[in-house]
Amino acid sequence: MNKAHTQRSILLGVLAALAFAGGCTTRTAQTAPMFAARVVVAKAVRKSVPINLTAIGSAESFTNVSIKAQVNAVLEQVHIKEGQFVKKGDLLFTLDARPFEAALAQAQAMLARDKAQAELNRVEAERYAALYKAGVAAKETLDQMQANADAQQAAVRADEAAVQSAQLQLDYCKIYAPTDGRLGAIQVYPGNIVKQNDVPILIVINQISPIFVDFSVPEQYFAPIENFMGKGTLRVEATPYGDSTTEVGTLTFVDNTVDNTTGTIKLKAQFENSDHRLWPGQFSTVTLRLAQDEDATVVPSQAVQTGTQGDFIYVVKSDSTVEQRPVKVARTVGGETVISSGILPGETVVTDGQLRLIQNMKVEVVEKPSGS
Repeated sequence: MNKAHTQRSILLGVLAALAFAGGCTTRTAQTAPMFAARVVVAKAVRKSVPINLTAIGSAESFTNVSIKAQVNAVLEQVHIKEGQFVKKGDLLFTLDARPFEAALAQAQAMLARDKAQAELNRVEAERYAALYKAGVAAKETLDQMQANADAQQAAVRADEAAVQSAQLQLDYCKIYAPTDGRLGAIQVYPGNIVKQNDVPILIVINQISPIFVDFSVPEQYFAPIENFMGKGTLRVEATPYGDSTTEVGTLTFVDNTVDNTTGTIKLKAQFENSDHRLWPGQFSTVTLRLAQDEDATVVPSQAVQTGTQGDFIYVVKSDSTVEQRPVKVARTVGGETVISSGILPGETVVTDGQLRLIQNMKVEVVEKPSGS
């Protein structure tokens, strides 16, 4: 009897010890103060934060000019190299000008001949006008002389136009750059016959300074964009893929229709692009800045956690314990998150070590992440 009683007492003692040990490892609000989790913290601050829209855009040359011959001739000389930058007015190509020089000389000779004849007809008309006044010449003869003089004067004007046309054809034998830009590949080489407005084209010039960047945003942002554009110029930033430096430009165009297939509206921004970092056809991350929120509450983005009830942040209280605080996130800009409600400027929030925290738990603030 005593032996059974003793065994039973030992068994109850062991169970009580196990129950006590298990209770000590349970993480509750009552036991949490016994532990001090190491955490990294930051202050919630009040600051000015931009209101941005982000999209993917592609660069487009400011102007695109396909150079073609305007006369039929033999390409005589190429004055440029593929891929070089040219200025407006630079000589690109020279065509064989000899046929056009001959045509100009012929037109000038015809003009000189008809001018001489026109002068003779004018003198005759004036002579017969004097004779008619003296009663010596008939009215019909005077009219004929005056008509001859007028007709010859018209022939002179036609010859002058022919000279101008021949001179223009001769000028077309030298082809100049109509705009600043970068040259593409040369399509025709000396010795080939080029035809007026025919293919292949001689070369393409893309003006890339300044340059456009096209991008699209969802149609629901159309009204805010129009509203902010009415208040001033909107800033646009473009970061080419594979690059970290941002180019700054301005929004210059909002399309007049919404693309029904995608539900987006096309926008266009202009960039100075003086260092030629943006290239036609190149993709970039585009950020359209609509306005500045001058009174925003901001925390580091890593402070915001997501749970079953929504977003929350651990706030360190004055007694070195933490409070799990539900928050409403307005937007994220870079590595910072704008909080619309739940956090006040100046409060201390946990940015690293949240996985080991529960409500009212003691914490120890460290300068660097604990690594767990």
